[in-house]
Amino acid sequence: MKKVLFALFGAMLAFGASAATFTEGKQYQVIEKPVNGAPKVVEFFSFFCPHCYEFENTYKINQAVEQGLPANVKLTRYHVDFLGGDYGPIFTHAWAVAMALGVEDKVMDPIFEGLQKSQTIKDQQSLKEAFIKAAGITSEAYDSAWNSFAVKALVSQQEKAATDFNLSGVPALFINGKYQINNAGLDTSSLPNFSADYVNVTKFLLNK
Repeated sequence: MKKVLFALFGAMLAFGASAATFTEGKQYQVIEKPVNGAPKVVEFFSFFCPHCYEFENTYKINQAVEQGLPANVKLTRYHVDFLGGDYGPIFTHAWAVAMALGVEDKVMDPIFEGLQKSQTIKDQQSLKEAFIKAAGITSEAYDSAWNSFAVKALVSQQEKAATDFNLSGVPALFINGKYQINNAGLDTSSLPNFSADYVNVTKFLLNK
């Protein structure tokens, strides 16, 4: 019994030490104006952002966060307009189509790779073709979704969220509408450590 109690006490100490390392101003920061009604966990990204591509393709942060979230919490991802020049809003609109059709996971990597790696996505038409190929939908279904009220509402939702959070850069992850993870404050000694830190800080802030 003593051994069991000692093990439990040791685990509690380890958890306490781990939680204590997550401090405001280092691993996360409290945003100036909390955003009421925001998704519990929301990430802002851009297909034009090299760091966002690394998060998705190399670090696989988003997958790790999704797997580490409680069953009743979803990772919501919004695209931003302020990168990519005139094409920024077009890709935000395309991401709204992905959200409306529920094919975000199917199109995320192909769009990133077509834009940043193979350079096969060069304009709105090639974006549409890559999207259709990855999502397995028809051109008509894409056009119908593009012009739908639901997609236009999702575009506005993304734009409003970026304004509400006073967003200045990506990738950016916010929790409970009031905390932002500070990527530079996490353990960067290795990819596994960085990924684990990211997930653990997210879970810590969800329960804060």
